[in-house]
Amino acid sequence: MPSIRELIKDYLVKAKLMQLATSTDGQPWVCSVWFASDDDLNIYWLSSLTRRHSYEVSTNNKVAAAIALPQTPKDSPIGLQLQGVAELLTDEAEVEKAISVYADRIFTREQIDAFMKSEVRPHRFYRIRPTQFVLFDTVNFPDNSRQEYVP
Repeated sequence: MPSIRELIKDYLVKAKLMQLATSTDGQPWVCSVWFASDDDLNIYWLSSLTRRHSYEVSTNNKVAAAIALPQTPKDSPIGLQLQGVAELLTDEAEVEKAISVYADRIFTREQIDAFMKSEVRPHRFYRIRPTQFVLFDTVNFPDNSRQEYVP
């Protein structure tokens, strides 16, 4: 059987949309963002600087996320939750890495460039460095479906 890390990595490759939770002043917020991940299980997303979650990351970088592939009640439940530290990427090399994992998985390079150069709503890349994953997997772990992994 694959390791928990391998299962998480495979799940991150299959999924493309995550629900991102942020919080400021004790008030939580959740939104959906398109994401991509790298081999170190870091998660990247592209977002407008004017979005609420972008502002909240700048004031409180502790975030959580949930990722679920489409399922029906007849399927064996599998899902992934995580917590970590989020940041706006400003270093050119880090932005290029984000583009390299994100491009063509979510949007083309041309679309990404247009989003980033928008005068009305400029977009930037963000990264989550996960501090904990929780994988719910009744297929590979039928006796204890909740598996924790700390990178």
